[in-house]
Amino acid sequence: MNSDGSNSGRKRRKNADDSGNNRASKRGREDKLAVDDSVPPVKKTASTKATETTRIEHIETSDSYLSNTRFDQFPLSPLSLKALECAGFKTMTVVQEATLPIILKGKDVLAKAKTGTGKTVAYLLPSIEAVIKSPPPASTDKKKPSIIVLVVCPTRELACQAAAEAKTLLKYHSSIGVDVVIGGKKLRAEQRRMQKHPCRILVATPGRLIDHIDNTPGFARRLRGVKVLVLDEADHLLDMGFRRDVERIISAVPKKRQTFLFSATVPEEVRQICHVALKQDHEFVNCVQEGSDETHQKVTQMYMVASLDRHFSLIYMLLKRHIAENVDYKVIIFCTTAMVTRMVADLLGKLSLNVREIHSRKPQGYRTRVSDEFRKSKSIILVTSDVSSRGLDYPDVSLVVQMGLPSDRKQYLHRLGRTGREDKEGEGVLLLAPWEEYFLSSVKDLPITKASLPQTDPEAVKKVKKALRQVDMKYKEAAYQAWLGYYTSQKKIARGTTRLVELANEFSRSMGLSIPPAIPVNVIDKMGLKNVPGLRVAPGS
Repeated sequence: MNSDGSNSGRKRRKNADDSGNNRASKRGREDKLAVDDSVPPVKKTASTKATETTRIEHIETSDSYLSNTRFDQFPLSPLSLKALECAGFKTMTVVQEATLPIILKGKDVLAKAKTGTGKTVAYLLPSIEAVIKSPPPASTDKKKPSIIVLVVCPTRELACQAAAEAKTLLKYHSSIGVDVVIGGKKLRAEQRRMQKHPCRILVATPGRLIDHIDNTPGFARRLRGVKVLVLDEADHLLDMGFRRDVERIISAVPKKRQTFLFSATVPEEVRQICHVALKQDHEFVNCVQEGSDETHQKVTQMYMVASLDRHFSLIYMLLKRHIAENVDYKVIIFCTTAMVTRMVADLLGKLSLNVREIHSRKPQGYRTRVSDEFRKSKSIILVTSDVSSRGLDYPDVSLVVQMGLPSDRKQYLHRLGRTGREDKEGEGVLLLAPWEEYFLSSVKDLPITKASLPQTDPEAVKKVKKALRQVDMKYKEAAYQAWLGYYTSQKKIARGTTRLVELANEFSRSMGLSIPPAIPVNVIDKMGLKNVPGLRVAPGS
């Protein structure tokens, strides 16, 4: 095994699925490291040039995300090296090789790298070194020792994954504790846990971190000891509307610290936050070649266009073919909303496929367990919403299927990025209805080709229809309402409300319903669909 990290945006929209911390816009929401001149120089650098600030850019020219550099070539703790060896990590990824020598010399870093290239290990290893080199807490502070490393992640799943990676690296550092605080958990339970098992490394989502700053006695004081601040998936943090929270978190930790920003992209918003978070002489490590594809080159991209009444049978036939051709298949199916995800997962389960589901309506503990199971398993299918579209590292995903209209190009790319990781081949299929074809103009520059529809298999169609009859009626009702809510937010489709309802009822029929489910009148009003023909109003609502 090689060292792959755990990392991989858009603003939340009405009726869209929860991305993890659903409280970005509402208040109910959720010393430098010692300089060591013995570190080896950055390798595989095509050019090193000063930018308008004093940053330095390292442009990686290799197509592989792996390097030939070993971890034991760096002055890391023997116990950390032992943990890496135990986990099977021997050689570094390019982003680790490029950032580690800079970080170990005490520099702030903005690192741009594609998802699935080892960013989590890149920031955790030197962060652990910072804890090792920090003096032990005074006897009076042992119950509430300073937090030395603070990692901020945009989603719950990504935070849990980063914390799990930290525990792997801390296997032989028994005196260093790591904890994770995230929305969706009871604040009081986290307060008790932190009091009972005080940590030196804390991973958190922004909203919940603010909750603890405001409501947990002594927590703000503990943050005054932070020596390393990490903003993981910085572009995603800002896309999700967390800028104010991030700025407040930055103000809560000492100015005398080391800061790392890791990001898949570096748009203007990220550059702006750099002025607040990073020192002026920070270094910009770019591990993405100029003009390189936004998607991994080894991902085969295809799209299919078919009427809604064929979608479920097409998905079933596509999965059966892929399973037959791939013994160790690992598939992710992205759906438009949480409730559509639940319905599709139930349907595929009724078709005797090995299916798991993750979406925002599931409790966090369940989502974490399923995420871990999928990461470690083979011959498995995950049906999910955008909770899993970015940042999470699932190795060996052989196929990504996107059912229905992505909200934009960025979402399409993030979803597709779950496969073709670790320099492995992958396949992506986008399944659209004819009236969703306009989306293809936004990805026309990508190597995506039209796939011919497979010949209808009467036996498969029969099985799907039977399974649809067995799907829980309440799942179909919730999926219909959520589907309508999602497409109401798609301006090009929602221009004509009568046509929109006709399409929703077409989706209803595709689930095997002869009559569309009734919707509460207040929900209809919120969608702006009052008195639109074709909608059934729930009695007594």
